[in-house]
Amino acid sequence: MNRLILAGALMTSLTFPFAAQAESEESSNVEFINSGKVIPANLPLSEAVKVGDTLYLSGQIGLKPGSMQMVEGGVKGETRQTMDNIASVLKMNGYAMGEVVKCTVILTDIKDWAAFNEVYQSYFSAPYPARTVLGSSGLALGAQVEVECMAAKSH
Repeated sequence: MNRLILAGALMTSLTFPFAAQAESEESSNVEFINSGKVIPANLPLSEAVKVGDTLYLSGQIGLKPGSMQMVEGGVKGETRQTMDNIASVLKMNGYAMGEVVKCTVILTDIKDWAAFNEVYQSYFSAPYPARTVLGSSGLALGAQVEVECMAAKSH
């Protein structure tokens, strides 16, 4: 049993410096972004995180830019503002809607799927990003729609 403990300690001491080096190389390639222009800067989240050529956006809801106030207009109005907020975050970081590769959509009522889609598809053209749609019992600030996206630069 002592050999097993010693072997484990030896393996840890041999691999730890390499793991630490890999972590530091990765973290230098990670940028946490919060302009405060789309979502308020005082929230406990980043607007987006850039890792290499990939931009991960936090979920967006139909907030008026830079505020905690929801837009009016029901699901369609919220979807339009949500997608405008996404487009703004992308643009501020040098990306375009055409570089979005994946979206996750959360609706408080899955019956709003058609109304959501009507607005959503006006922001993209074929080929569309991969997408997941989920129903939820509630979202922050009483929102009816939340969308998070990932965008990637092609070389």
